[in-house]
Amino acid sequence: MKKIIEIKNLCKSFGDIKAVDDLSFSVREGELFAFLGINGAGKSTTINILCGQMSKDGGTITVNGADLDKNVDSIKSELGVVFQNSVLDASLSVYDNLESRAALYGIYGKEFKKRLSELSKLLEFETLLKRSVGKLSGGQRRRIDIARALLHRPKILILDEPTTGLDPQTRKMLWNVIYDLRKNENMTVFLTTHYMEEAADADYVVILDSGKISAEGRPIELKNRYSGDFITLYSSDKETVEKLGVEYEILRDAFRLQVPNTAKATELIINNPEVFCDYEITKGKMDDVFLAVTGKKLTGGAEK
Repeated sequence: MKKIIEIKNLCKSFGDIKAVDDLSFSVREGELFAFLGINGAGKSTTINILCGQMSKDGGTITVNGADLDKNVDSIKSELGVVFQNSVLDASLSVYDNLESRAALYGIYGKEFKKRLSELSKLLEFETLLKRSVGKLSGGQRRRIDIARALLHRPKILILDEPTTGLDPQTRKMLWNVIYDLRKNENMTVFLTTHYMEEAADADYVVILDSGKISAEGRPIELKNRYSGDFITLYSSDKETVEKLGVEYEILRDAFRLQVPNTAKATELIINNPEVFCDYEITKGKMDDVFLAVTGKKLTGGAEK
């Protein structure tokens, strides 16, 4: 796969604060790319620069082979952006919001109505077209935000914490839509999220801390590198677990043992068959990776 986004030595400061500090990474076409970090890590600053909404102090950004400094307008036409906070006009209807947005891309009349029909079916908001945005629920408004970003069939969809505060059903529906777009249109998705299960499904992950990359790689690589494996042991007691000589935590009805890798887990089980009668082995989660890399827990909310 070709590199559709390339960022090299990107820098941005606000006074003495280096929001983005010599940042370099690339995103491959068609992949789900997760960009993680606590509030203030530099995620939103990077996205705003990428979208042409903020100037940079140094470095280069190339999108689909074009230099951002020289082709900002053409690059904007290839991006669809869903920001943390909705940018819809609450006083206008869903239809009017999308019609006015489509006009900015030269989409009018029959072409607009056809695209609106496609998106309203895809995102399940056909019955909401005449309703004012201000009267929509958070989940309904998020569907319209995504439709707004998809009107012009962008090559890259940027999702800045798109599912924060949404109910599980709406979150699942939105991810099904995103999966279909990637599969059927080879759309690249650039994601920031504080839901680690979403990051775990990414093709590639970059963890940002204080404007710098702390870790990057495929989720499985990061889990193996930073979190190890866990054995959840049932039907046992504290005294027996302590004799195993490994770190553990007590759960409500079990013990969670931490081991460096699957090989060590297998060795421990084979050497203590009388202990491991009822157990399960799991990989560490992306939450464990993030905590190990940054020493911090990831929480949601608007980035400052």
